[in-house]
Amino acid sequence: MTLTPIDWAVVALYFAFNLGIGLYYKARASKSVDEFFLSGRNIPWWLAGTSMVATTFAADTPLAVTGLVATGGIAGNWLWWNMAASGLLTVFFYARLWRRSGVMTDIEFSEIRYAGRPAAFLRGFRALYLAIPINCVILGWVNKAMVDILMLILGVTKVQALAIVIGMIAVTSSISTLSGLWGVLVTDLFQFVIKMGMVIVLAVYAVNAVGGIDAMKAKLAVIDATRGGQGSVLNFVPDLNSAWMPLITFFVYISVNWWATWYPGAEPGGGGYIAQRMFCAKDEKHSLLATLWFNVAHYAIRPWPWILVALASLILYPGLQNPETGYIRVMIAHLPPSLRGLMVAAFAAAYMSTIATQLNWGASYLVNDFYRRFLKPTAPQHHYVTASQLATILLTVISAIVTFYLDSIAEAWKWLVVTGAGTGGVLLLRWYWWRINAWSEVSAMASALVVSMVLKLGFHMNLDDPREFAWIMIIAVAITTMVWLTATFATPPEPRETLVAFYRRTRPSLNGWREIAKHAPEVQPSRDGLANLKDWIAGCILIYGVLFGTGKLLLHETGVGLALLGCGLAAGAVIYFDLSRRGWSAVID
Repeated sequence: MTLTPIDWAVVALYFAFNLGIGLYYKARASKSVDEFFLSGRNIPWWLAGTSMVATTFAADTPLAVTGLVATGGIAGNWLWWNMAASGLLTVFFYARLWRRSGVMTDIEFSEIRYAGRPAAFLRGFRALYLAIPINCVILGWVNKAMVDILMLILGVTKVQALAIVIGMIAVTSSISTLSGLWGVLVTDLFQFVIKMGMVIVLAVYAVNAVGGIDAMKAKLAVIDATRGGQGSVLNFVPDLNSAWMPLITFFVYISVNWWATWYPGAEPGGGGYIAQRMFCAKDEKHSLLATLWFNVAHYAIRPWPWILVALASLILYPGLQNPETGYIRVMIAHLPPSLRGLMVAAFAAAYMSTIATQLNWGASYLVNDFYRRFLKPTAPQHHYVTASQLATILLTVISAIVTFYLDSIAEAWKWLVVTGAGTGGVLLLRWYWWRINAWSEVSAMASALVVSMVLKLGFHMNLDDPREFAWIMIIAVAITTMVWLTATFATPPEPRETLVAFYRRTRPSLNGWREIAKHAPEVQPSRDGLANLKDWIAGCILIYGVLFGTGKLLLHETGVGLALLGCGLAAGAVIYFDLSRRGWSAVID
């Protein structure tokens, strides 16, 4: 694709504006670690929620969706659509608790919920494990995706693309190092507007290139006839007899995976950068609204521009060896020259928003949960700010090295999924059951890792085979759950004073904490479990109603689309009136 001087000027202005934001917020971010990592805990819901959406919109995301559609049709997106139920659990059951806890990172939670050496070990180990190997693998695959994109867009070699990516990392690292979370949040908002605007524009041109929606549907029907009975590419629910997602695999996704598996950005109960955005919100109401807006935008609104381009690519470029590249090929061939610079800027925005958050989030673990906790606990604030900036640079260097050696994004992603299988139960129940202790979490993490490795390496179960992947998940979840439950009852509970202090601080639901609540009679217990459950169900109806309703309207199935959209919006009204009636904080008696 040829870029004109005007295109390059647009890209240059984009980078200059981002650097300007970093410089503008430098002074504020340098005041304290709280400002650097949490923006003074004074962020409105719309900014915190939009930042979550921008972070999960990486440069590789539209390409991944294109690959899913090419393999399994629209229904292929259930690979990640199933996680909406988990995200809504975070909204209604955990967002207010996280904000109330007052911690800086979700890992710091370990030492307000648990006590002694096991709690300290859990905090230190998770800080290093998540900040360096896990975080840098994620950064590495995001970098690798950007390299592949640049090779197609600019027609450069891999070495040249790597050089450009390293330059982009340097710019992004500079913004994170200068401005902390303030710069990340504001640039996320700017970047989200650019990339969403451009993917919508590309979707319009892609649909026009195949003759419009009705012509697209007719041409896809011809393709369906060659797919070997796997169902229509336009189906929203998979054909359960298909090779790519048989019944057992679909069952695992919708009934097990969403609550039982830990995965960065989709942690059961919230965690990582999602938790960081909840911590930085103004109060409990803004924390809840931020996560609700994130889930609605992430699952219900954002997917359709990607899906439409993916469907068009099946018609325009059938039989691609790597179907993910179809998205880029549509852009190169059918986007007008006048918009190409903006599209390149949009991909840069998608890339940089994810990289900036991962760097800031990872640095918060290294500094707050390891360096300050175990190595330098009494230094002044400016010392920790400097350490945070150095940690950001360190992660930048390591992630660049990982990019050179990472061969398979898909393989890394699947390994992360299975190594966290079975830990979700502990992460969910630690807020709602006083008997959970530090050994519960430690045993769950260790068991999930060992079982998944034994199944993969010892029994040679194939992560790429959908049936075997499903069985790996089922076996790992079952064994890990038995292990952590056994460890919980075989070890003593946390000290009473630790549990009482946690109960006073976070005021979790009385159910599951009665044994502790009697030692803190002055605390008014929360009794909002059933109301939260009702809102969670309504939230699922909202997400899937708007998601499928919007899709049906775009595909010119107006009656069904309006009905589904109406159900979703009605569910949204139920949530609004319920929370307005009972208050945005937990109900107390």
